[in-house]
Amino acid sequence: MRTSASRSVGLHVGIALAAVGLAAISGCGNQKAAVDGDTAVLTDRARQVATAWDGSTAAAAWRAGYHPMGEAVQLPRSGLRGQADKQAYEDQNFVLRGELPGTRPRDGQVTWPGGDSLTRPLVPADQSYKTLAGTHVGGEPHLTVTGVVLGEMTMTTSRGPATVPAWLFTLDGYDTPLKQAATVPSEPPPPPIKAARDIPGHPLNRLVGITDDGRSVTVVALHGVCDDGVEMDVLETHGSVVLSTTVKGHEGGATCTKQARMQQVTVKLERPVGDRVLLDARTGQPVPYKGPHGISPSPRRS
Repeated sequence: MRTSASRSVGLHVGIALAAVGLAAISGCGNQKAAVDGDTAVLTDRARQVATAWDGSTAAAAWRAGYHPMGEAVQLPRSGLRGQADKQAYEDQNFVLRGELPGTRPRDGQVTWPGGDSLTRPLVPADQSYKTLAGTHVGGEPHLTVTGVVLGEMTMTTSRGPATVPAWLFTLDGYDTPLKQAATVPSEPPPPPIKAARDIPGHPLNRLVGITDDGRSVTVVALHGVCDDGVEMDVLETHGSVVLSTTVKGHEGGATCTKQARMQQVTVKLERPVGDRVLLDARTGQPVPYKGPHGISPSPRRS
């Protein structure tokens, strides 16, 4: 096993915890008093999680499934032009000109370079469009969708890059389409270890992405408004990569409000992730991946 710590990078974005259904952070002084002890506890917890997963049936099931770990949406090849179009995309402000396809194949094939493939259900075009457009009904600025067809795209998965079915949205003024993965991910297997209930802090919010070489992983973590941010520890084994977070120092005597910050944290690994399972030490589960706008790339099948 190998353990190391990585510093955080990226932008801090303040959010109201009440708005996202998270518990309030309070009593930063008490939180600080426990930080040193928490580090040792989390290190031990990470080893327990790795031991439980390595060689388990859960790990085998994870590797046999289709689990997105990269962007579920790919912008037109040239990117979005101008601040107005970028703002429209961030605000999920789309206008549909015409009709969405009413029929589609029930299933599609996910394929990997080595020849492995997996049949998975496909998301309907209207459902895929709703994840892009949200609840907006026009206004300015907006992007106009002029056509939608079923095609394919390449994206990062837990088993490496894969070619997956995708809805191709033609945008007014663009020569190449915006692509969104149309394949329903596999259900995560039941974890072989229970979540830790006695460790302060929050589970990792989501996986942002993994670099093409598999050597850097970026996640979103939560911390309080009166501390100095998040530090990430990583434990690497032959079968898993376990991530755990601790907070850095805080302002003396400060008391946290019902606010927290989302912080992007990038960790560099000793070797590529490969097909190792990327795990959250606190939950004992794979780090969740969410697509743009904080939603899952595709809905789970019941």
